[in-house]
Amino acid sequence: MQRREFLTTAAALATTPFACPKTAVRAAEAPTAAEAILPRDRVPLSFIIDDSTCLVNMGHFCMPQFAAAWPGRKEYEKPWKSWPREIPDAFVRQFGQWCSEHGVKGKYSIVPNPACVGWLDRELPGWARHELRSSLQLVRELMVPNWDIHPEMITHTRVIDLKTGRPLEPANPSTMENSFPQKPISTDFLTEYLAYALRILRNCELPCEGVTTPGGFGNQVKTELGLAAFDAVRDVYGSELPHYFKYVSSGEESTEPRLEHVRDLDTNSPRVVVNVPAGTGDWFGGWDGVQVSQGHRYANHDATAGRMVELIERRQPAVMLCHWPGMYCNGSLAGFRDFQQVVEAIAGRFAEHTVWMKVSEIARYWAAKELTRLTLTETGLQLQAPFACPGFTVRLSRPAATHPRLGSGIAESAAQTQLSEVSRRSQLASGRWCRDGESTLACFDLPRGTSTLTI
Repeated sequence: MQRREFLTTAAALATTPFACPKTAVRAAEAPTAAEAILPRDRVPLSFIIDDSTCLVNMGHFCMPQFAAAWPGRKEYEKPWKSWPREIPDAFVRQFGQWCSEHGVKGKYSIVPNPACVGWLDRELPGWARHELRSSLQLVRELMVPNWDIHPEMITHTRVIDLKTGRPLEPANPSTMENSFPQKPISTDFLTEYLAYALRILRNCELPCEGVTTPGGFGNQVKTELGLAAFDAVRDVYGSELPHYFKYVSSGEESTEPRLEHVRDLDTNSPRVVVNVPAGTGDWFGGWDGVQVSQGHRYANHDATAGRMVELIERRQPAVMLCHWPGMYCNGSLAGFRDFQQVVEAIAGRFAEHTVWMKVSEIARYWAAKELTRLTLTETGLQLQAPFACPGFTVRLSRPAATHPRLGSGIAESAAQTQLSEVSRRSQLASGRWCRDGESTLACFDLPRGTSTLTI
C-alpha cells in the first residue's frame, strides 16, 4: 500500500469507458485551420498540497493509526510522539502570503475530521473553539482566493460509518480510507461517502468544486469514483464542472487532464467530470515531514533540469505535488524553503512562458479546449461552447484582415468587443491578440453557448 499510488492517467483511461477522446491537434501532427491552444499560449503551472487541514499535524496523528492497521511495516515505526501535534496558523499565513506575492496557485486539502481528532464543523479536541474558528477564517480569507479547497475524504485514516459517525472496527486495511474499498461497491454508496465529507466543508463555509482521494482510495472502483465525484460535488455544492485529483503521471505519460463521463453536451446541464493528474512525485519533506527535501528534483537552481522543467519544455501542464507536513517539516521549514527556491527558479527562466492556475481553472480550461466546437466561417470563427472559460486562446492559420472582434450569438447585429493587438505572444491576455507569422492568436473570455470571432 502506497500513500499515493503513482498510477498513470493512461491506466485511468483504460478503466473509464466514457473518457472523452482528445480533439486538439498535437504539435507533431499537421496543423489545423483553427484550434484551441494553451491558455495565453502558456504552460499551466499548479501546486497540489495533500494532507493539509486546520491545525492538526497529520503526520503525527496518522502514523500510529497506520501502524495499527499494518503492523510490522517499518515505514510506520517512526518516533511520531516526538513530532509536533500542530502545524500552526502562523505557518499557514507565512506560506499563503508568500505564494500570493509570487502568484502561486493550486489545491489545498482540508481533511474534515483529520485522523479522527475532531470535526472541523463542530469541535477539535485539544484546541479551543476560537482557535478552530480562527483557523477556518484564515483558510477562507488567505487560501481560498488562489487555492481550490478539497476534502481528502472524511478522516484520511479510518473509514467512517455514515449512520453512526464512528470509525469502523477493527482497524485493518479494509477499514482504512487509504485502501478503501477492498471490493467493488456501488456508485451510490461512494457518492454518499464523498458527499458526507463535502457537507462538513460546506458547514465550514468553504467553497469546493472537487475532491482528492487519500492514497489508494477508490482503486477498486475507478470508474465509479469519477461518477461519484461528479454527483457528490454537484449535489452538495451545485458546481457546474466538478473535478478530482487521484493520479500521478510519470515518465512520458501525458499530464493533460482527462474528461470523463461526458454526456448531455447539447443541453442546459452538460455532464463532465475532469480528472486532473499531478506530474511530479513528492520530493519535499514527505507525508510525515521527516524526509530529506530534494527540491532540485522539481527544478534545480537555474531551472535547467528537473521534472517541472521537463514538463514545461514539453508544453504540458506542470503540476507539482507535496504533502503539507513536508512543507512544515516538523518546524524546520526545510520543504518550504526548497519550494521557494523552485518557484523562483522557474520564474527566473520561464516567467513569460508559464501561468499559475488553480486545479479547477485547469479543469475548466481543458473542458472548454476539448469540447468547444470551432467552425471556420468566411469572416472568422464560430464557437459553440458547453462551458464558459476565461482566457480562452485560439490559433487561426491565417492572418487577421482587421482587429479581431468577439460577439455573442450568431446574429450579425450582435454587439461585438474589439480585441487589442500586442506585439508578442508573451503579452497575450484576455482581450488581446497578436500576429504569429501567417497565423493569428486571440485570447478572450469565452461565453457559454454560441459566439463568433471576426478577423
